[in-house]
Amino acid sequence: MGSIYFQIIQNRVVRQLNTDYKIYAEEWDAEHETVIVEGERQDVLASIKERLEWDLARIEKVITSFEIAHRRYTADEVIQSFLKLTKESSFFSFMHSVIAQLKRLGRIRTSETYTASLRSFMAFREEQDLPLDGIDSDLMQQYEAWLKGRGIRLNTISFYMRIIRAVYNRAVEKGLTPQRHPFRHVYTGVEKTVKRAVPIKVVKALKDMDLSLLPSLDFARDMFLFSFYTRGMSFVDMAYLKKKDLQNGILTYRRRKTGQQLTIKWEKCMEEILGKYPSNATDYLLPIITLMGNERRQYANALHLVNKNLKTLSERLNLPRSLTMYVARHSWASAAKAKNVPVSVISEGMGHDSEATTQIYLASLETSVVDKANKMILSLL
Repeated sequence: MGSIYFQIIQNRVVRQLNTDYKIYAEEWDAEHETVIVEGERQDVLASIKERLEWDLARIEKVITSFEIAHRRYTADEVIQSFLKLTKESSFFSFMHSVIAQLKRLGRIRTSETYTASLRSFMAFREEQDLPLDGIDSDLMQQYEAWLKGRGIRLNTISFYMRIIRAVYNRAVEKGLTPQRHPFRHVYTGVEKTVKRAVPIKVVKALKDMDLSLLPSLDFARDMFLFSFYTRGMSFVDMAYLKKKDLQNGILTYRRRKTGQQLTIKWEKCMEEILGKYPSNATDYLLPIITLMGNERRQYANALHLVNKNLKTLSERLNLPRSLTMYVARHSWASAAKAKNVPVSVISEGMGHDSEATTQIYLASLETSVVDKANKMILSLL
């Protein structure tokens, strides 16, 4: 095999710009200076040809920028500018920088979802990076087909697409690539999923179970109930509750997902759960994070264990589907809806902020209205 290279000549000075693309002599069309895409290596050759076209477009872009600026330039400057532009316009590099920024902002969970999406896209690309300009409609349709071919569910496909679209749009905003609307032909919606909520009688049956001799199952049950009691508080928010967040009978916290501040009236059932566990040496309210350091790992391990034990409890209750911490959140909303609690009150109670219309109604909604609705739901237990 031989390596393909670009030869750049300016003012009779010749420079070579080497690439890592390797092909056999018979795979090169010397007359048209292009790769011949055929034979057993067709897929590899098509990828090399595609990347060569992107490289050539970037070299031409560099030269055009010099010409427009009416400045003298050398072949070495063309190569230096090309290498810099390649690094800046690399999709993988740009997405890595977005992930790093999310971590700096403390949005760890979001950075993890972006990382998962990047890994999926890199697997599709077989680790072959591409410029931001290379994100087009055809490529995203190929990615969608690749995901479907591996049995990935439609909502997961949409999840990956929406994250990659968010990164692409950020690059557009920064002027790194023109907007070509590459996601218009792929699925980015949300398919209706199987109902996750359980009726109030299941929550009551869970509450009434005698688990005094099974501390691990008892703890999982308590975490599920605490989430339900607190209007479907997510497990990550429960894990990071601080003792100082509970003041004068009011629990105040910010959702880690949205940053929205919520307040909850502290009820007797919440205190009963808290009273079962001795106060730990940390600043955290619940015994989920019990040591300083590696808080994120402690939270993740606890969530995994709680959900595993909730599955065991589901089997004991003969439930058709397993309980999870997310089911607690859905179940509170379902119970509220069954009691004709207005949608605006449910949205406020759960800290939703994705529906602009709902938020207009929530602007003047008093916390006491939500607390009253929560108290009514808890009385059903």
